Amino acid sequence: MSKQLAQSLACRLRNAENTRQPVAPVRGEIAPDDMALAYAVQQLNVDARRAQGERIVGRKIGLTSLAVQQQLGVDQPDFGALFANMAYGDGEPMSLSRLIQPKVEAEIALVLERDLTHAQHTFADILCASAYALAAIEVVDSRIQNWDIRYVDTVADNASSALFVLGSRPVRLADLDLAAATMTLSRDGEVVSRGSGAACLGNPLNAAVWLADVMVKMGTPLRAGDVVLTGALGPMVAVTRPGTYTAQIDGLGSVRATFTE
Repeated sequence: MSKQLAQSLACRLRNAENTRQPVAPVRGEIAPDDMALAYAVQQLNVDARRAQGERIVGRKIGLTSLAVQQQLGVDQPDFGALFANMAYGDGEPMSLSRLIQPKVEAEIALVLERDLTHAQHTFADILCASAYALAAIEVVDSRIQNWDIRYVDTVADNASSALFVLGSRPVRLADLDLAAATMTLSRDGEVVSRGSGAACLGNPLNAAVWLADVMVKMGTPLRAGDVVLTGALGPMVAVTRPGTYTAQIDGLGSVRATFTE
């Protein structure tokens, strides 16, 4: 793995985010199966943000839809880091000027109350470690032009993460059927996406188990207090104008992402 190449690509993506000017895909310089290099690029930008005083508050899981995995030619999800300055409250205005080509997707978020440090985790480990679940909306954004991405592009680009909104109704997992939970996502009252927990690797807990195992392998296990965005419950929707997107998830209530000019 070329450290010089990783630094160059990380700088390119960082500048794209800072200037709001997307760049060409990086896959021309990262081999399709070179996940180590792609994650090294991501980590360099995570480290750069931490050096500026930003705080990691959790992780997001991407590519949990089997259809999207097939589209990108992969057989596993990916992950990215969540920072405190990416978090917005329910209905809190978010300026579109901060973003490049945003899209929204409804998800189930877990908030941990125990560390997850085993080499191999189970459903029971996730259930015991989770304080509660929340309805969530993730705002994804790509620093790659026209969302022309493949697996290594989105991995290098912090899993195309941007912002996230958490609902305000915490629910214990014992009171939920995550796989059966249905979701509707509306834009100013018009339904624009539907789905369910089963769309997320069959069950959002499958995604959480995958992430917990991978983070241990990476040497950065999930810790108490971390937010885990488990993955989309339905198709993502492009945000092209100001408005409010409301996700309604069975058992978890609603959460709103409000965009302004």
